[in-house]
Parts: sequence; C-alpha cells; structure tokens
Amino acid sequence: MAEYVRNCWYMAAWVREVPEDGFLARKLLDRSWLLWRNPDDSWALVEDRCPHRFVPLSRGRFADGRIACGYHGLTFDGTGACVHNPFGHAVPDTARISAMPVVERHGALWFWPGDAGRADPATIPDFAFVESGPATGKSHYVMGVNYELIADNLLDLSHAEFLHVESFGTNGSLFSHGAQTVVQDDTGAIWNKWDMTGAPPPGWALPMLGEGATVDQILHIRWHAPASLALFIRMTRSGGAEVIAEMVNPHILTPETQHSTHYFFTHEPGPEAEAMARRVFLEEDEPMIAAQAEAMGDADFWVLKPLILPSDAAAIRARRRMMQLRRAEQ
Repeated sequence: MAEYVRNCWYMAAWVREVPEDGFLARKLLDRSWLLWRNPDDSWALVEDRCPHRFVPLSRGRFADGRIACGYHGLTFDGTGACVHNPFGHAVPDTARISAMPVVERHGALWFWPGDAGRADPATIPDFAFVESGPATGKSHYVMGVNYELIADNLLDLSHAEFLHVESFGTNGSLFSHGAQTVVQDDTGAIWNKWDMTGAPPPGWALPMLGEGATVDQILHIRWHAPASLALFIRMTRSGGAEVIAEMVNPHILTPETQHSTHYFFTHEPGPEAEAMARRVFLEEDEPMIAAQAEAMGDADFWVLKPLILPSDAAAIRARRRMMQLRRAEQ
C-alpha cells in the first residue's frame, strides 16, 4: 500500500463525537490516539500509549485535560508532556507521548500528522455549508476498505447508474443527457462535474412533475487531498427556476488503517434519511469496493495497468496528485 501523505489536514471526528469532560479513543493512520477538549477550549490529540510499559492510556483516568496511566500513574497533558510522576522523582526527558496539531472547523476536528510548522488552518478545505445550511445529521462509519478506493468510487459519479439504480440513480440520463467536465480550481481542488439537460426525471420525482416533464440536473463532486470530498446535487424543472431537489454533503475519508477507513458525512435529519445513507454506503458501495480490493490483492493500482475510461478522469487526476505529494515528502 502507498505511504500516507503527512503534510495535509485529515478529519479526526465530528465535534459531537467527543464526550464532554472525557476523551475519544480512535485509530488514525495505523496508530491509536486520544482526542479531548482542554479546559481552555483548545483541542488535544495525543498517542494512546504510555512510554513506560506501552499500555493504552485510554485504560487510565482522565480529568481536567490530563490522562493518568492506569498502570503506574504517569500523567500527561494535551501537549504530550508528562506532568506528574507519582513516584516523586524528576520526570525523565523521555517521559513524553506523541501529539499532533488539531483544529476545530465546520463542526469537525482536523489533525495534521506532518511537520507541525506547516500546519496552517487556513488550508483546511471549505466545508462551511455543514454549519451554515439546513440542519443535518452528522454520521460516521468505518468501512473495511482502503480510503483511496473509496475516493475513486466517489469521484466516479457514473457508477450511480449501475450500483445505485433504485437508491440514487439518475434514470440513465447521465449518459443520454449528460456532459462531463473535470477541472482544478485555485484552491487545488479537483472537480468532476456532470451536467444534464432535458433529462427524464427519476421515478421519485414523477408525481410532483407530471407526465412528460423533464429536468435539468447537476452532479458535481469536489476533492481535496488527501481524501476530503463534497458532493453538490441540484435538480430543476427544465427551462425553469423551480427547484425539485438540492443537496450538498461532505464525504470526508480518513484512513483508520491501510485496509479500513473512517467515513464522515451528513444526511437529512431523521431515521429514514440515515437508513438510506446506510443502504447506499454500506449495502451498495462497500461490498463492491471490498470485492474490488480482494481482486486486487496486494498489487499496486498502477502495476495492475487499469483500463481508464473518460469517466475516470477526476479519480486519475486525484491519484496522480497524491503521487506528486508523496514524492515531495520523500
């Protein structure tokens, strides 16, 4: 598997996932971490492993922004420094745990696993719509596949015509009435844009449109390295301003391991919308991507010499961008 890109912002959690007066334990990029809010409202992300006997600090006691090891009582603050040695001796210089910069933005917590001096919060991708738009449910799944395969799937919107026929399909109009554009904007984001005009509406929209009506629709998805995506959907009656449906959602991926991924997204409030999201992601997408991963085995994506279709243009650009970032870090 390819090395992780380090000098990028990754999402660690939704803010609401972190317990008040407590911590969240989470595996990120193959290592175990603890995430908590400090007494001054800043955030801490420290490794979940005591340097003394290497037991998880999450088995210890937490209070006031400090975690005490449950084995021998060494206590650490949010910077990773040991601030208390119950044996009364001076604290050794090696009594320290790893820590990473973490910042709150857009209802989420973002961490920087690379050079801390380069961690500029202004470069966190813009997901302001999460907080400024209508109320949404914020969800998190762990999918048992590599994050780059999930990003490929999201950037290839054409798979909706086959894999999500009932749940999310566009009734064949992506190919019969659609035009694809792939661009990169001045923030470095790669966009895959499908625009459909005069297309037959999906079945669920027929009752509100009437027989013979057609729709104009956009399906646009935006990717920022390493795998922070946003999906924009808008459907209007053809030739008019009447909006039939409009939606924007984050699809933010953070590797748990090389073979599992934290998937952060939003959906309309309520159990029905959450059930639909679960169906699309966990019952339709994940089994197919898992089968893909099994078929690929341990082989590198490029070594397998994939057949590349025009609809793959955005995913291929994103993979090439990741290759460039890896080379720069090496």
